[in-house]
Amino acid sequence: MSDRPPLPPFTAETAAKKARMAEDAWNGRDPERVSLAYTPDSVWRNRSEFLTGREAIVAFLQRKWAQELEYRLIKEVWTFGGDRIAVRFAYEWHDAEGRWFRSYGNENWEFDAHGLMRRRIASINDLAIPEADRKFHWPLGRRPDDHPGLTDLGL
Repeated sequence: MSDRPPLPPFTAETAAKKARMAEDAWNGRDPERVSLAYTPDSVWRNRSEFLTGREAIVAFLQRKWAQELEYRLIKEVWTFGGDRIAVRFAYEWHDAEGRWFRSYGNENWEFDAHGLMRRRIASINDLAIPEADRKFHWPLGRRPDDHPGLTDLGL
């Protein structure tokens, strides 16, 4: 198995890098690519859904991004220690009818020695927003380095 740096134990710098790498991958909306950051037997709780393994992760992400259109995500480290990182995040998206939402949440991550995530626990709440209240306006894909983060946006 090859390493996926940064590896635990995490520092403030490496935890922030790991969170940005995850944000970038999820903003790319490529389920196969995203799944490679997780162990083959990774265990997830996403809201009320429980998943195990990369195949389940890929299927979940395909469903997610077919429903959550124009998805844009920002993650920010909340805390870290050893092989664990906790992040808070927000993402904006719209449904097929054009209704916009901002989803807020927290994730707890646990990594193996190779830097692959073996456990992801996500709690998420959705808030309907008027399109005029959107805060994430970059072109689809990676958030530009000069775009404000959650704290700077008051989120």
